[in-house]
Amino acid sequence: MKRLILLAIVTISSVIMLSSCGSSKAVTTTSVRTQITSDPVGASVVFKGRTIGTTPCVVSMPVKATAINKGSAFRPNIETTVEPWNIQFVKDGVSETASYDPNAIPMQNGMCAINYKFQQAPYMHDPTIMAGEADNMVSRDKPGQTALERTIIRWFFDSDPRGARIYWRVVSSIPHIVKNTNETYLMTTPFEETRAFNILGLTYENSRDVQIEIKVSKKGYEDQIKRFNVRQAIDQQEISGYFEMVAKEDN
Repeated sequence: MKRLILLAIVTISSVIMLSSCGSSKAVTTTSVRTQITSDPVGASVVFKGRTIGTTPCVVSMPVKATAINKGSAFRPNIETTVEPWNIQFVKDGVSETASYDPNAIPMQNGMCAINYKFQQAPYMHDPTIMAGEADNMVSRDKPGQTALERTIIRWFFDSDPRGARIYWRVVSSIPHIVKNTNETYLMTTPFEETRAFNILGLTYENSRDVQIEIKVSKKGYEDQIKRFNVRQAIDQQEISGYFEMVAKEDN
């Protein structure tokens, strides 16, 4: 017979129907107090499709013990099993499931103790983003209504020699949300302007995955390219660069 750690809590019915042919079983369902924690904290605990708490929490977990007689009335052969707990932990879009054998869970202060560590670290929202604005997306439907679109950024570029043409384009690592764009001509160096980001699909949250590429071009000189991370530009409220033009070598 398998040893039950929860023997004091789980009581198996002593009345087992014995049969001279085949097996029979008796089932007893009860519960056990369980302390559940997670790293990081604040994860929703889901059991059998129902949220039962948020870590850290103390919950009652059901224990269904089944005693099976695989022998006969004359030669009983009793086996005892306890159903595992399949617990789902959900935090900030990350969902992971772990299976626990109630027999193997350590006890603390008379309760089962479960501590789950996420394999994939949930994203901790950036406290520098104003409340409610992290996922507000720039769109054609409601132009100018997000804080991101109202954030004015200084654009400044110069070169030596001056008079180089300036082009810019969007370079995105999430093209299914923020699309890459073709080059757009601005003007020649020196260039200074204040403008808001009106890149479709852009949010404060995904701006880390988007870059602005600046290219300067002048006849007789090599083209030069610099890229600027959009989130960094938002934090600094500026995109600026100075280009030392390099003359092309004569063939």
